[in-house]
Formats: sequence, structure tokens, C-alpha cells
Amino acid sequence: MIFEWVNLGFNLADGHPTAFYVVHGVLIVVNVVLGVVLGVIGWRAWRGSGEVRGRTGDGG
Repeated sequence: MIFEWVNLGFNLADGHPTAFYVVHGVLIVVNVVLGVVLGVIGWRAWRGSGEVRGRTGDGG
């Protein structure tokens, strides 16, 4: 991902047509939104797995 972001930065600095900026702007927004959504899902799953282990591991 780091390579892609650096490459995108160089490409955006070259002065392309407006459509190039629109498409890449949409791709950036989608990428960030997906990252946040997956991060939230992972965080909830991680916290939920600890609660389940805590309940089942106390001997009843």
C-alpha cells in the first residue's frame, strides 16, 4: 500500500486531465472507507472474542 500511495502522489503531481483526479479521488475515498469498515469489524470481533473466552473460561 505504501508503494501505491507514493506512486499516486507522483502521478497526481504530473498534471493530468480532470477525469484522472476524479477517478483517483473516488478510489482513495473507497479505499479509506473500506479500511475503516474492516477495522471496525475486526476491532469488534477481537473484543467480542475476549468476552466469550472470559465467560466460558471461568468454570461455570
